Amino acid sequence: MNMHRAIALAAASAAIRVAAADLNPAAVPTDRMTNEWWAKRHEAKLADPARAGCRLLFLGDSITQGWEGPGKAVWDRYYAHRAPFNLGFSGDRTEHVLWRLDHGEIDGMSPELVILMLGTNNTGHRKDPPDHTTEGMKLILDRLTRRLPQAKVLLLAVFPREARPDGELRRINDALNERLKALADGERVIFVDINAKFLAPDGSLPTEIMPDFLHPKEQGYAIWAAAIEPWVSRILGDTPVAP
Repeated sequence: MNMHRAIALAAASAAIRVAAADLNPAAVPTDRMTNEWWAKRHEAKLADPARAGCRLLFLGDSITQGWEGPGKAVWDRYYAHRAPFNLGFSGDRTEHVLWRLDHGEIDGMSPELVILMLGTNNTGHRKDPPDHTTEGMKLILDRLTRRLPQAKVLLLAVFPREARPDGELRRINDALNERLKALADGERVIFVDINAKFLAPDGSLPTEIMPDFLHPKEQGYAIWAAAIEPWVSRILGDTPVAP
């Protein structure tokens, strides 16, 4: 009996290890609450009274959070009059956004438009396969559909990174973007790829736009805002902001 029980336990343990290996971390809601900065930002966003009247919601990672930094002047020009709210968290991957959505960050909100740009930390930190990141993004879109049924979603292609078009991370992002297209229906979820606007004619990424080949500086945020303005103004039903 002991031998049979030991064999059974060993088999069960092996099965658990196989299941864990097959698990896609990009699709499993995961917090970063041990990070003091992250935890404080999460709590601050939950307590921010601007949540209630939000019409335009930005959701993503450090590139989205950057609207509060290098993109602030552009934000003020294009979005300050549109009741915006920024849920960008530096370093977040899809699993972290899933956790935030499951822990109150969009509760009680009713934006008309969500601008979602996410995934580069999956491809950069772990070099997640594009299919894994896509699964995480699909789950995020499913949550937005259920919890913000009145909102349209502008699903942006993940921005280019690395200097050259043949860079490994650039190629992973390009493959991810091909898959993200299939998550959009063109009505409620609209896929928009503005990446060419950041690039030089030879496909290189200028440092004047993204000095570290990842995060936009003010010029990059101006390109971003101008490129999506036709969709933003049409969905919100207001006058387009001139570039």
